Amino acid sequence: MTVSEAPAAGYRPAATLPIRAEIRRQAGRRRTQLALGFMVLLPLIILIAFEFGGGDDDNNGGGAFSSLNDLATSGGLNFALFSIFVSASFLLVVVVALFCGDTVASEASWGSLRYLLAIPVPRARLLGVKLIVALGYSLTALLTLATTALLVGTLRYGWHPLGSTVSAEIPAGEGVLRLLGILGYLAVVLLGVAGLAFLLSVVTDAALGAVGGAVLLWILSSILDQITALGSIRNFLPTHYSDAWLGLLSTPMQTDDVVKGAISAICYATLFWSVAFYRFTRKDVTS
Repeated sequence: MTVSEAPAAGYRPAATLPIRAEIRRQAGRRRTQLALGFMVLLPLIILIAFEFGGGDDDNNGGGAFSSLNDLATSGGLNFALFSIFVSASFLLVVVVALFCGDTVASEASWGSLRYLLAIPVPRARLLGVKLIVALGYSLTALLTLATTALLVGTLRYGWHPLGSTVSAEIPAGEGVLRLLGILGYLAVVLLGVAGLAFLLSVVTDAALGAVGGAVLLWILSSILDQITALGSIRNFLPTHYSDAWLGLLSTPMQTDDVVKGAISAICYATLFWSVAFYRFTRKDVTS
């Protein structure tokens, strides 16, 4: 499909496809409602599991996960931290991939993408608006999970200092700041997932392929990161610093890997988005 080089009088590219219109369109989609709804439901499921899971079982293993499991019921901050811990490595990856991988590919699969371009909406603006809205919903999902977990955890277990398996208790006020820092770091790390899913969404017309492909490639990176034989090559994998936020719980805070992880995620996201824009502005859109 070719774009006319002589726009009609009064045509303003910046007025096409307003961000608020795209927000409303995505808000009305069932996958958006289900994803955000599950972010609210998950902390409730975890709370119910703790309430009816049999807290007197002393033979359920040990290790760091067990320690966090014990800390989860010692206050709202700890419950929120546990909810984030169990969600960060997979669930949040799937949600971000869903919002960013489905956005363009779904339009192509429905056959509506060419009509959007025929309005005409400039291709770069179309991608920019869809990317901004997808990132906005991804951030909303992350904040919804954390806020709900903090609320229900505080109502059930009270407001207490933030516990840690690697340091002494952290006062509640400082604990809130560290929790916000963790959320900020996760939001940056997940930009890598967002960039990969968005690129696949531009390359393919199958939304499921874009979402699933991004998740599978992220899992593959996590698996490769566990292979110590790769040596320093692992430092360049997008998932290598995905757990660096745990350093924000230590005293004093360990931020070296956090900085490296943020830089890595931003570089990967920028690369993926650049390729996506380059590819989309030059492809022949027939669907």
